[in-house]
Amino acid sequence: MHEHDVLVVGAGGAGLRAAIAAHEEGADVAIVTKLHPVRSHTGAAEGGINAALRDGDSWQDHAYDTMKGSDYLGDAPAIETLCQDSPEETIQLEHWGMPFSREDDGRVSQRPFGGLSFPRTTYAGAETGHHLLHTLYQQVVKRGIQVYDEWYVSRLAVTEDPDPEKRECHGIVAFDVQTGEVAGFRARKGVVLATGGPGQVFDHTTNAVSCTGDGPAMAYRAGVPMEDMEFIQFHPTTLPSTGVLISEGVRGEGGILYNDIGERFMFEHGYASNDGELASRDVVARAELTEVNEGRGVDDEYVHLDMRHLGEERIIDRLENILHLAGDFEGVDGLVEPMPVKPGQHYAMGGIETDENGETLVSGLYAVGECACVSVHGSNRLGGNALPELIVFGARAGRHAAGTDLGEAIIETGRTEDTEIGEVDTPVAPGAIHAGDTDEDAVADGGDPRGEGAGVIPEPNEVVERALEAENRRIDHLMEKDEGVQQAELRAKLQKTMTQNVNVFRTEAGLKQALRDIREVREQYQDVYVDDPSRTFNTDLQQTIEMRNLIDTAEAITLGALARDEFRGAHWRQEYQERRDEKWLKHTLLSWNDGTPELWYKPVILEGEDKTYEPKVRSY
Repeated sequence: MHEHDVLVVGAGGAGLRAAIAAHEEGADVAIVTKLHPVRSHTGAAEGGINAALRDGDSWQDHAYDTMKGSDYLGDAPAIETLCQDSPEETIQLEHWGMPFSREDDGRVSQRPFGGLSFPRTTYAGAETGHHLLHTLYQQVVKRGIQVYDEWYVSRLAVTEDPDPEKRECHGIVAFDVQTGEVAGFRARKGVVLATGGPGQVFDHTTNAVSCTGDGPAMAYRAGVPMEDMEFIQFHPTTLPSTGVLISEGVRGEGGILYNDIGERFMFEHGYASNDGELASRDVVARAELTEVNEGRGVDDEYVHLDMRHLGEERIIDRLENILHLAGDFEGVDGLVEPMPVKPGQHYAMGGIETDENGETLVSGLYAVGECACVSVHGSNRLGGNALPELIVFGARAGRHAAGTDLGEAIIETGRTEDTEIGEVDTPVAPGAIHAGDTDEDAVADGGDPRGEGAGVIPEPNEVVERALEAENRRIDHLMEKDEGVQQAELRAKLQKTMTQNVNVFRTEAGLKQALRDIREVREQYQDVYVDDPSRTFNTDLQQTIEMRNLIDTAEAITLGALARDEFRGAHWRQEYQERRDEKWLKHTLLSWNDGTPELWYKPVILEGEDKTYEPKVRSY
């Protein structure tokens, strides 16, 4: 068994920053990651880091823009923490050597981004995430932090108790992708999940194939609620053939969107009469699809993004990477012709419920980055707010997990006196069938299935050992079967229904069809098997385990979307074309409840440090 003070699962921006922060507090830290750190999906982030750095700007303005962008579903304590801490964390990156783009006078450059009242998006060309990732990884190497590279974490080691709030996380179970070895990892102080988003739930996504919702699904099955999962951001500008992201920085620099008849539709059709292409992402994505659906799309599929007028010098200086992407994947030269773009799944606003220190309701378990929901983004994330979330809350979670007192969190996790139990009219019983590969009961995944020793709290090492035994049984079961259904078939079926029915535009009939399809996939997953008999680099085994996580996250997204009968942020319902604050100014939460999901709600926190954010009509 491997043993450390703090275990960080995932080595993207959030995981690396958490590990550095825990190490700075004197903890023995290790990172366990299924990808080499610099291959993490953070490297695909292009746009920038929002931070109030200049005269004329303030964290208060940044906070207001973020709350407005969230459509008033963000929690004020989290938003204000983000906006207060982002400048210091951004400057720290610069001191660590991050090569930010600069103005002629030497100042770090900042550009306009959608939904911002001030050009506060700091960037490094159109490869900000790439440079962020390398900068943080250099600091990890410099400090000698141990990295278990290409170890896939498949189970949490959590004590079992009827009340999830009394459970404790003592470690993880992972297998070495190179050798197939399955091992337990004990965390003396804390486990930090930083596993990224669930993009592979959809078939047209900007996300890497590694983004399979591992963290939220594992935490969910261990008793931690998933929060606001219905809110999925569809980025307005992705390449039609691949889903590859075209940065919002193109529009930030002055790029223009046109429909098939040459109209600058954001203005001419009144989608955003003031901000045009720099309206919030949900507004622009809906506008593009409306143009396509009403017959004004190019080839009935996409619209054009034009940056030719910016001039070659400016494009090469600030957006060179975009030229390569458009040329390599679409055969388009952005210097002489417009680029084809359409909305694609990009980001999950929801995730594992946490407080502003990254802590979940299970003691010793933390979550940060896209896999978490501290509720900075509410129902819609502003471009440029994901990367500061990684570094701000990654640092806080790392420090707290190492034992540093950050003060009492304002945001409460778990159920309180304000909790409201919810209901949703589903066409099938959600969950119910245990998507677990074995005949084990649907108890907390990784929990201690107490037998004769019931009532006796096991030692931490014993909790990890029992989780390891359970995971070995699960993997042996998958490997021993020689017939059934392959995960690739199930993944394609799941992605198809999610893309068709849980996309930008959502209908009751479509959401109910998605739930029926997810139920069918869940049932078929009971008969899944691994065709590759090898234990060495067995990607079929890894993807089969990932498939279970995709099923659980897809169901959570769809259940929340069906329950929320209003139009808010990224969540558009055909039958409900208005925001309903009197009913829906609250967070959606879903608890595992021994395999049968339970829906409940908690209020949004609009009271900030010295002001209350009053919901207003959101227009751009």
